[in-house]
Formats: sequence, structure tokens, C-alpha cells
Amino acid sequence: MDLHLNELDQHFTLPVTRKVGFLRPLAWIKMGWQDLIKHPAPSLLYGLIISVTGALLLLFTLQDVHLYTTAITGFLLLAPLGAAGIYELTSERDEGRETSFLQSIHDLYKNGGQLAFLGVILAFIAISWERTSAVLFALMYSGQFIEKQSILQALSGEFLPFTLAWLAGGFVLACFVFALTAVSIPLLADRELDSVTAMMTSLRAVAENLPAMMLWAGLIVGLTALGFATFLIGLIVIFPLLGHATWYAYKELIE
Repeated sequence: MDLHLNELDQHFTLPVTRKVGFLRPLAWIKMGWQDLIKHPAPSLLYGLIISVTGALLLLFTLQDVHLYTTAITGFLLLAPLGAAGIYELTSERDEGRETSFLQSIHDLYKNGGQLAFLGVILAFIAISWERTSAVLFALMYSGQFIEKQSILQALSGEFLPFTLAWLAGGFVLACFVFALTAVSIPLLADRELDSVTAMMTSLRAVAENLPAMMLWAGLIVGLTALGFATFLIGLIVIFPLLGHATWYAYKELIE
């Protein structure tokens, strides 16, 4: 992977990346919490917006296994874009400027085009996964409508091999998207770079810090799962916490 990234570096001038220790993600969470406390109102407002949006999305797809599961996937793919404003909150405080929800939204416009382009890429990935899942579910269940109470059937008996293969595909996709976006979104929020450079930089940072980034991904998944377990109410706090923590991850991984 390093050789491939070095070849790409000949075509793109990438920001310099740093290597960090395995346990640094724990420090990012601690610093993220401290930052959340320093400007709780705008941070929690971002969390509330994401939580309500996710709840409505899942509510409308609750009766269909295929739509429900792909809605969760799409939500997880696109939600990190919502944290771009949270990165601006921390940037404003670091620069000694007044922090507010509206100001953070305004500051996003400085590189809004590239953030929007990255959003289009993530949306395309989400839609592609949804269409792929639709075809696979239709083939497996012979086009039958899968009721909510049939979810457990997908995890047992004749459906288990398909379910495991589908979950494996989703896991690979999630790992790829995580590598693309681990630091690319805060990088675009902080600097006027193009989205391709930001994604290549993110891939390099993840490749050079694989143990630490695996731990970081595990923490994100665990905390997000906790948010879902509380019917997304926990995401009101967890989402901005992860947003602030991601900013510190970016600051340590990228010079």
C-alpha cells in the first residue's frame, strides 16, 4: 500500500502526515470531551440535528429490512459530513474568534464546493450500496416483501450464508469509506484543498497508522452503536464528541 501511495504522491502534492502511538485515539476522545464542554450549545445543536434526522430516516424505513439496513448504512456514510461545522467550532476557538452555530456554518463556505463534492462521492457510494443490496435481497427472497418480524429469519437457517456475505460486503465498504474520510473532511474544512488530495491524504494517514486507526475506528463504531442503542438520543452528545475528537485526530495526523 505504501508503494502505491508513493506513486500517487508523484501526481498529487499531499500534506505531510505524521505517525502516532497506538493509544492516541483515547487521548482524542478526552480532548474532544473537553472541547465539547467549552462550547456545548452549538455542539449539541449539531448532535440534535443529526439525531432527529437519523430517527426520521429509520422511522420511515422500519417496515422493510432492505431499506432499513441500507438507511443505517447511508446514515453512517453521510453523517460525518455533518461534523464539518463542529470542526469549524474548534478552529474558531483556536483562532480566538467567537464560536457559534451560525458562524460555523458560515465558515464552511470557504471550501464548501469541495466539501459538497466529497458529499456527492459519499452519496454515490451509499446509493450504489443500496441498489446492490436491493438486487441481492430480491434474488435471495424472490422479490417477497420482508416484514419487520422477519429480520431474525435473515440471521438464521437458509438465509444465514447470504446475511453473512452481505454483512462482510458492508464491512469492507465501511472500512474503505473510513479510510477515505478519516481526516479528509476536517482537512477540507480547515484548508482550501481539493477533495481528491484530501482523500489521498486520508488514505496515507490511515495506512501509516493502521493500529491506531483500527482502534479509532473501533471507538467510533462502539460509541455510535451506543447512540443507536439509546434510540439515537445518545447521539446528541456522542456525535459532537466524535466530531471534536476527529478534529484533534486530524491535527495530530497531518502537519
